[in-house]
Amino acid sequence: MARLPAESTQQAVGYPSLFLLVTLGALVPVIPTGALVSSAAVVALHQTAPLALLHVFVVASLAAFLGDITLYWLGQRGVRSRNGSRWLAELKSRAAPERIAQAQEKLAEHGVTVLVLSRLVPAGRIPVMLACLLARMPMRSFVRGDVPACLAWAATYQLIGVLGGSLFDEAWQGVALAVALTVVISVAPALWRRLRHGRPDSAGGRA
Repeated sequence: MARLPAESTQQAVGYPSLFLLVTLGALVPVIPTGALVSSAAVVALHQTAPLALLHVFVVASLAAFLGDITLYWLGQRGVRSRNGSRWLAELKSRAAPERIAQAQEKLAEHGVTVLVLSRLVPAGRIPVMLACLLARMPMRSFVRGDVPACLAWAATYQLIGVLGGSLFDEAWQGVALAVALTVVISVAPALWRRLRHGRPDSAGGRA
């Protein structure tokens, strides 16, 4: 019975904090939002509240969506402005030109469905958002693709947390595993790209 007040306090503080951090992480892509959602899912898994996991999913999805549409709105202002904007320049600085070009090709081929995959692929959200901005995609079309993207993103990272948390009796152990898994997921594609692009160079050097 002593756990109930503690859990109530955790929920009262945890859900608003999760919402704020995920929203900020969508606006400023340096906060590890995936790790936050996975960690919150681990904590929710070890609580007695039956709807704790559902609350984490709803909060994370809404926060990601709010952050995305806010960032897209700010980017639209930059695209329409003759001198651009700080937000648009910041977005462009966080994506390599070749990644933006690839995103533009995918957007031309598949339309808004690319948005769904962009949130599931590490470092894929910003290039695709920039491609949408440069294509002058209306906000309504962006929202249509971003809603399922945010739902799929929240579900994926929550599942990582549930899988990690179910392996341990202590919540902190599950949190540690969930964070490690999200770090590996986020770093692996960049490492693979470096290795793949490095092979021709090393072969040329030996020749």
